[in-house]
Amino acid sequence: MASLVTLLRDMCYPTPQELGLAARALADEHPGEVRLRQAGTSRSGRPIWVLSVAATPPAGPAGTRVPADGGDPDGGAGSPDPADGADGPGGGGGGGGGGRNVLVVAGAHANEPVGGATALSLARRLLRDPAPRAGCGWHFLLCADPDGAALHRTPRPYSLLDYHRYFFRPPGPEQPEWAPSLLPADRLPPETLALLALIDELRPVLQVSLHATDLGGSWVQLTRDIPGLAEPFAKSAADLRIPVENGASDAAGWPSPGPGIFVIPEPGSEAAGAFHPEDTRLSTWYHAHRYDGTTAIVEVPMWASDLVDDPAPHPDPRGALRMLAGRLTADAALVAEARERARSRDRPGPGAHDDPAAAPLLRAVDWTLALIPRIAVEWTGPGAPAEATAAYIASIDAFGRRLSLRAAAMLLRVLRAEGHPAAPGLDRLVTGWCEEFAARFGARWIPVATQVEHQSRTVLAAYARLVAAGPSTGRA
Repeated sequence: MASLVTLLRDMCYPTPQELGLAARALADEHPGEVRLRQAGTSRSGRPIWVLSVAATPPAGPAGTRVPADGGDPDGGAGSPDPADGADGPGGGGGGGGGGRNVLVVAGAHANEPVGGATALSLARRLLRDPAPRAGCGWHFLLCADPDGAALHRTPRPYSLLDYHRYFFRPPGPEQPEWAPSLLPADRLPPETLALLALIDELRPVLQVSLHATDLGGSWVQLTRDIPGLAEPFAKSAADLRIPVENGASDAAGWPSPGPGIFVIPEPGSEAAGAFHPEDTRLSTWYHAHRYDGTTAIVEVPMWASDLVDDPAPHPDPRGALRMLAGRLTADAALVAEARERARSRDRPGPGAHDDPAAAPLLRAVDWTLALIPRIAVEWTGPGAPAEATAAYIASIDAFGRRLSLRAAAMLLRVLRAEGHPAAPGLDRLVTGWCEEFAARFGARWIPVATQVEHQSRTVLAAYARLVAAGPSTGRA
């Protein structure tokens, strides 16, 4: 198996299987500090792995090391074994010692594969520089949705078209983090139950969910403000030439303590779930609040665009939104027409319904198409902003393009497999949309290693600022 360094150098995102093998090798290299365990099983029987890096004793007076249980710092009676705490729920490495825990969640969205690489890179970094482990165990859910990751088969995308050739993103109720906001508790998928159980076990002071966007910039969403995070986040983005998405459509109307940093509004606010049917505050992000934890969602782009970092006022936001809503409606109608043609054929070709990917792909297509009419109404309704930045309109533009493009790309996968006569026409549509998207936004590739570095820096900065802010930051 290729090493993580080789995969990143070769612009590859590691698959869930490669993540598991690399994590097992890391645990074997550091048996006293690192542990790999299975936290659950997906709907299709794939393992859900958690990699834990144990805490080191916190620093005492004059820099001495104080064991978590108060024993002899020189290793006498009462000094903890370095492997202790790796098996249970609390404290340093998960063993109930009363220390802090951080939970990092990767792979919650199947089409955002960078998180697993970031998780492994962070684990290795913590072994080289254990300062953030002082009194704190770090735990990495390597892939929250291994079934989805198996369907999104683009480990080495060279272009937006290549990325969309085998694109998959499940509908909201099948996404581990979003399912609690859309389904009753007795219908939650096993991936969600595994994540919720892990949060209950670890009671993390900080939960970080690693996300990505196909084209745009980087931004961070917070369930509570982390004072001081904006500065190191912006510095990392500038150092690595990653634009900051200071008008992210996902965070429309949310408080922003700094460029690219958005705080999810308090309960009762109407801005809590812009453009989405999910209520963000019912997601797994808020489950950590039961234990006075805070969640940070760190987004990084695969392809960057400087358009999303333009703070200049847009000359006509409402006119632009009307145009974008009209285009989205027209594009969605083209996809819906192809979907109806596919639906009208009971048996399009030999073995068509034997493809196990067809059902989840079509559920995702239908879910995406169903979202679009409401989104178009919101963009043209009385709540449309009279003032907005160029960055915000650009973010809305990208959001609309990717909705219809994703639906078309997933439908094309089904039609190609079936030999459907509508496939060639839909293929031309997907190709053209990808080329227009990249050209309009001046897309430039961000190497996987750079994406990983920016996410890693942001995670460590979020933890450092959270600890520096004191316990009040982590309370409701």
